[in-house]
Amino acid sequence: MRSYNPDLTPPWKRSAPVPEVPADRDLVVEEVTTGFCGAVIRCEAGTVTLEDRFGKHRVFPMDPRGFLLEGRVVTLIRPSAAPTRPTRTASGSVAVPGARARVARAGRIYVEGRHDAELVERVWGDDLRIEGVVVEYLEGVDDLPSIVAEFAPAPDARLGVLVDHLVPGSKESRIAAQVTSPDVLVVGHPYIDIWEAVKPASVGIRAWPRVPRGQDWKTGVCEALGWPPNTGAAWQHILSRVTTYKDLEPELLGRVEELIDFVTAP
Repeated sequence: MRSYNPDLTPPWKRSAPVPEVPADRDLVVEEVTTGFCGAVIRCEAGTVTLEDRFGKHRVFPMDPRGFLLEGRVVTLIRPSAAPTRPTRTASGSVAVPGARARVARAGRIYVEGRHDAELVERVWGDDLRIEGVVVEYLEGVDDLPSIVAEFAPAPDARLGVLVDHLVPGSKESRIAAQVTSPDVLVVGHPYIDIWEAVKPASVGIRAWPRVPRGQDWKTGVCEALGWPPNTGAAWQHILSRVTTYKDLEPELLGRVEELIDFVTAP
């Protein structure tokens, strides 16, 4: 003789605690009032969308005790968002989460000034640490040939140099031509100063101003744009607007990548 439970209250109305289950995608549940059974395909604020085996979709409120999971009453809750990690570095390279900085190589990359070094660090810093490449600034390239000689480049200690305003006929081009070691690569961009290598739109201006010859370029830029005459503060403003390689002009991007490849080549 079959015995019956005297409590005929439907299981989803009983007062006993029920487990809370995250409504993860593809979780198969049954909605208690309609009997609709399907897999979770979407979970939004207060609702869950199920898809049955025929491809039909139904949206249900995520009420307490509102679903059956393998015959057990459950309360569906919104799944917690998994912490996201950047998949790309600021330079566009594939990010390597948890990677440790490599011991510094003997090779180096030299740039003209502090602003150049800060911009390279902002965009390529993650890549440089993984590769073990140190960037140093020179405060100008007038003494570049003697600086190179002092560094004593070799096949296992290559030197890369980034020069501002490296265009035919410029003072910088004449200095760079004096460096002939096969273990040194001197490249440059066409801009008078590294500021110009930041896209104007990223800084919120239409274009970089033209500064008359003979006037300090950075001071002239601040005057033309109506910025306070503090080039250090102006640079910090410019640098703060750079978040990825997309904020920089291609003429700089290619040259920095070229230098990194050169100093890290086997």
